[in-house]
Amino acid sequence: MNQEVKRKVVSAERGLPGLRGTDHVGITVPDIEQATDFFVNVLGCEQFYDLGPFQATDDWMTKHLNVHPRTVMKKLRFFRCKNGSNYEVFEYEAPEQKTSPPLNSDVGGHHLALYVDNIEEAVDFLKSNKIKVLGEPTVRSEGPSAGQSWVYFLAPWGLQFELVSFPGGKGYEKDTSSRLWHPANRSFDQ
Repeated sequence: MNQEVKRKVVSAERGLPGLRGTDHVGITVPDIEQATDFFVNVLGCEQFYDLGPFQATDDWMTKHLNVHPRTVMKKLRFFRCKNGSNYEVFEYEAPEQKTSPPLNSDVGGHHLALYVDNIEEAVDFLKSNKIKVLGEPTVRSEGPSAGQSWVYFLAPWGLQFELVSFPGGKGYEKDTSSRLWHPANRSFDQ
């Protein structure tokens, strides 16, 4: 059995049974209407539906969501963002709620990366919409990410996003027929 086939057999035998992939990413925002404007009018996501408000009088919120028992989920809203994961966006009100997003270097820090066909055009669009872009795109010319350009930007409330683009592929692809998932390879319209 060759090494690539053996690796696929091993990976199929471990992990979460029935896993297909990421369905959605949950994001808490300070103002759901501001977030909706950003997700729809800047990113180009499609708004789907709302739920809420919800508040429990017992410990349901702690038991099921690991938050303060008196937390109020004021509203949640679902968005579809082109050919990637959906976003479930929450607006909460909670005792002792932290209102600053973590930095990438903080435990729990994170960012959402969005693939674009033309990074320069996307950066110009963000800047024209008064979105803070952090520096200029970094271009990778060596290593497994060779061929990729990336740059970070911030949502109006400080959530970190990243634009990535690698229209000619990435360097690691020359060493294997396996591929990382890529939004341009899957379309809901197919």
